[in-house]
Amino acid sequence: MFTRILIANRGEIACRIIRTARAMGVETVAVYSDADAGALHVRMADNAVRLGPAPVADSYLRGDAIIAAALNTGAQAIHPGYGFLSENPDFVDAVTQAGLVFIGPSADAIRKMGLKDAAKSLMADAGVPVVPGYQGDNQGADHLAAQAEEIGYPVLIKAVAGGGGKGMRLVADADGFAEALASAQAEARTAFGNARVLIEKYIQQPRHIEVQVFGDGTDAVHLFERDCSLQRRHQKVIEEAPAPGMTDDLRRAMGDAAVAAARAIGYAGAGTVEFIVDGAGGLRPDGFWFMEMNTRLQVEHPVTEAITGVDLVAWQLRVAAGEPLPCAQNDLTITGHAFEARLYAEDVPAGFLPATGRLAHLGFPAAARIDSGVETGSDISPWYDPMIAKITRHGPDRATALRRLSQALADTQVAGCVTNLGFLQRLAAHPDFAAGRVDTGLIARHADLTAPADPGDGQIALAAVLAAGLDTGDTGWRGFSLWQPLRHHVGLLLDGRALAVTLQVHPDRVVADIDDGSVTLRRDAGGWTCDGVRLPDAVAHDRQVTVFGRDPVTFDHPDPLDRVGAGAGGDSVLAPMPGLVQAVAVAVGDTVAEGDRMIVLEAMKMEHVLRAPRAGVVAGITVAPGDQVTAKATLVTLEPA
Repeated sequence: MFTRILIANRGEIACRIIRTARAMGVETVAVYSDADAGALHVRMADNAVRLGPAPVADSYLRGDAIIAAALNTGAQAIHPGYGFLSENPDFVDAVTQAGLVFIGPSADAIRKMGLKDAAKSLMADAGVPVVPGYQGDNQGADHLAAQAEEIGYPVLIKAVAGGGGKGMRLVADADGFAEALASAQAEARTAFGNARVLIEKYIQQPRHIEVQVFGDGTDAVHLFERDCSLQRRHQKVIEEAPAPGMTDDLRRAMGDAAVAAARAIGYAGAGTVEFIVDGAGGLRPDGFWFMEMNTRLQVEHPVTEAITGVDLVAWQLRVAAGEPLPCAQNDLTITGHAFEARLYAEDVPAGFLPATGRLAHLGFPAAARIDSGVETGSDISPWYDPMIAKITRHGPDRATALRRLSQALADTQVAGCVTNLGFLQRLAAHPDFAAGRVDTGLIARHADLTAPADPGDGQIALAAVLAAGLDTGDTGWRGFSLWQPLRHHVGLLLDGRALAVTLQVHPDRVVADIDDGSVTLRRDAGGWTCDGVRLPDAVAHDRQVTVFGRDPVTFDHPDPLDRVGAGAGGDSVLAPMPGLVQAVAVAVGDTVAEGDRMIVLEAMKMEHVLRAPRAGVVAGITVAPGDQVTAKATLVTLEPA
């Protein structure tokens, strides 16, 4: 076994690897960028080495600097985590040429599975079912359009390199193909340096089921399946294992296919074989097709660990150190059910746009497994993935595990940046999800899942109490008045909507007048109640108040002495987040219609198309391709036509 390894990654996955390595008595070396100098993974490791500035090209993608750090600190092996260099075969070659061990598959295996078109051909030769489509060398727009027609709409355009939904577009008919192709190729070129795409038939009621495999270069086993069908923008949201509705015959068929895929390339380490499954009419052995293989540990691996009792990182270290597979296929069994929810800093009502901010408060329930690389005071920066944590719960059956997940989400507390926590709570409680009726379109079909929070009067009143500073102690809020109750007029903002609350402070209660009604708040040792109903916890921070619990909500509490001029509103296109301007699709003087494409912004590793908020004439453009912009910066101004 190794005595010291370097982890070529950051955030929650680096912290997760460090925990297992420490339990095995293996020392760890972390690497970091300037943006991560004070990060949790840096403090957890036994040693840490600076790589460079915040941009990934200058830090976490610098393979030469990472290898030098490993050699200089006496590390014997490098664990890549996931993302960054984890599926870069040139990096694997460089690691082995430096006399180090890469904790993962061989460069040859990665190359064979790294391009989706070549991987599909290889899998077809190995007898693994593949989705009908085109993955040829002719990348001409006309030829690809003709192939789409032959396959039959709807189709998926997919980048042959990479993953995570980048370079992927769903096209419903021929009219939208050209624009979708250009957009997918541009995003793929930026994300992976490779604009090649393939065309696949789009399965109408698709489920995304993947199989965890593990090999030692000679043999392989599978550790059963995970259902990852709950997705937004092709990104996974809640994963579970095993898959609901799975039959013994289908599990056997998918497991055999996944193991055949791993054996076909002499796979070593942890990997995932992803299948698209036709959910119409129930799961059946002839209704699944190979999509791709991820030649690395997956973000959602904790649910597999929960149902199998296996530490996949420990297996990775043992196999990389030369040990054979820890067990045979017949030794592996499923115990219970598990869910993992991905908690992100993102604006759900705005279309799941990534968000930034400083975590003023962060708290998790003790009963849940939490994989996180941040803590109270950490910054969610624009440089990296905005994940805050993965929240995993296990139970003896699916219904129990889902109830436990719902409770864990209700007990999670985040303040300081916009998150998807309320969305996750609604999704976990949705009747279709509870019944196991899942497919990749569930979220898109139910707009109520992504609606802004609608707080009750109790939450509004509690926010006003904290904004007024009346939550400072058991008696501090009571104050003193001679003839009339103390009155506090509190102004709150919720998503730009003004809320006026008047608080009447009595010796034993606070009465909050909101609109045409009023509620009564009382405080005891357990916290605040509203008309006898217990209110959730809340915290004030940076002229905001966040009320936790089910469907948490954050109120702004603006300084009444601050006067801010009215914004341009519909006359401007603003940057929804910090990012890099990829393209400007208009020029000064152009006449545009509402919804016309104006700016393409790259942020948080994704391409975002900013469109005209109304019809008009372009009066001004403040940016050019290549410019870095801040959140809410004005990019384009309009004037009436």
